[in-house]
Amino acid sequence: QVFGLCSVAQVVLGRGDFGQQLSINLAFGIGVTLGIHAAGGISGAHLNAAITITHCILGNLPWRKLPAYVIGQFLGSFTAAATVFGFYYDALYNYTSGHFTVTGPNATASIFSTYPAPYVSLLGGFFSEFLATVMLILGILIIHDEKNNAALKGTQAMLVGIVVLGIGLGMGMNTGYAINPSRDLPPRVFTAIAGWGMDVFTAGHHWWWVPVTAPILGSLAGALIYKLFIDFHNQPVLESGNEKGQPALESS
Repeated sequence: QVFGLCSVAQVVLGRGDFGQQLSINLAFGIGVTLGIHAAGGISGAHLNAAITITHCILGNLPWRKLPAYVIGQFLGSFTAAATVFGFYYDALYNYTSGHFTVTGPNATASIFSTYPAPYVSLLGGFFSEFLATVMLILGILIIHDEKNNAALKGTQAMLVGIVVLGIGLGMGMNTGYAINPSRDLPPRVFTAIAGWGMDVFTAGHHWWWVPVTAPILGSLAGALIYKLFIDFHNQPVLESGNEKGQPALESS
């Protein structure tokens, strides 16, 4: 998450001279890829509380592990926000003259957490986060489904990062595509402590709860969609060794 938040800080504080929206999307995709490589062998790379909860509901992860995973995610995200704050503190102070605000021409809270665009209603923002998370979990399940056309071993982390990049490229304008409670809430708590105050929870019609709940519901809906339309229709690989979908060749 340090890569992603640093990229947002560079774009905002550099007033567009040191990057654009594309650089933010790329940085978050790279960060996800590296995070999966770093934690994949330890925890299965549970970087998203919504997906962790979904795996618990599906029976893929014991419920007793949920608190430790979510606490780890939140501590990591909080630390990332603190790291970016320290790294860009001088730039933040120069940009704001020491007045950290959530809204207005020199607002900087959006560096750390997501906020809806001015034209987006609360319902519209909720749907945006819901649908973006549906696309995220569908991409992850497709990439890792060994019964289907799974990705080549060793490429999964990069492809998940590309999925996040794709979501940012096409679905990021309305809400900033949080798609992860662990990515959004801990930095919001940090900004409340670090000088932005409780406005981070009241801005955008009390927007803060949407990036927490919508991704959880979106992840569950995406998993259900995958089960109904893909997983239930997967056929086991034939014992003869023929690949699924490949007709057997008749010998003369």
